[in-house]
Amino acid sequence: MPHLPEHLLAGYRSFINGRYVAESGHYKSLAREGQAPETMIVACCDSRAAPEVIFNAGPGELFVLRNVANLVPPYAPDGEYHSTSAALEFAVQSLKVKNIVVMGHGRCGGIRSALDTTSAPLSPGDFIGKWMSLIAPAAEAVSASTMMTTTERQTALERISIRYSIANLRTFPCVSILEGKGRIALHGAWFDISTGELWVMNKETGDFEKPDIG
Repeated sequence: MPHLPEHLLAGYRSFINGRYVAESGHYKSLAREGQAPETMIVACCDSRAAPEVIFNAGPGELFVLRNVANLVPPYAPDGEYHSTSAALEFAVQSLKVKNIVVMGHGRCGGIRSALDTTSAPLSPGDFIGKWMSLIAPAAEAVSASTMMTTTERQTALERISIRYSIANLRTFPCVSILEGKGRIALHGAWFDISTGELWVMNKETGDFEKPDIG
């Protein structure tokens, strides 16, 4: 008999007897008609920063891509395996999303590793180190600042990395062309786990500001 960890089974029982019952018609409609989310979110795989929870989204509302430190690599059609680029391609070309949100968060372990050049790789492959090298220039610049505390450097790089990812999004022709035509919009956001605050990047200045949510 197949088994899952009991806490997962308990969660599933709660879902199938509660939320699914209440939304079964919507689930069946999604199964029949397919998904049509208007927004893609590039988020970190950190278990504390789930976009569906933060934005109180229901099934079919968000197309979510999660990876270490919510990074988007530059466009590189080199024949290698590119899971982030593949998800982006599907969201833009097939689902035709209207918004792409890069959402970082406080206390990000990936960002912390990029700032800590003394830590040893977690494995011989050093997959995290290679991945985080995408923002190595920014990490080096932030690390060099002696006027900031460790926490300030961490927050600074978390937010700078969001700008990096948005810049890399624009290296994908399918994104830059549609953005130029006004058919897709790029956004940045940063979530503070400890306070629940969401900070949104101002498109003109690049500053992160708390939106007026009433």
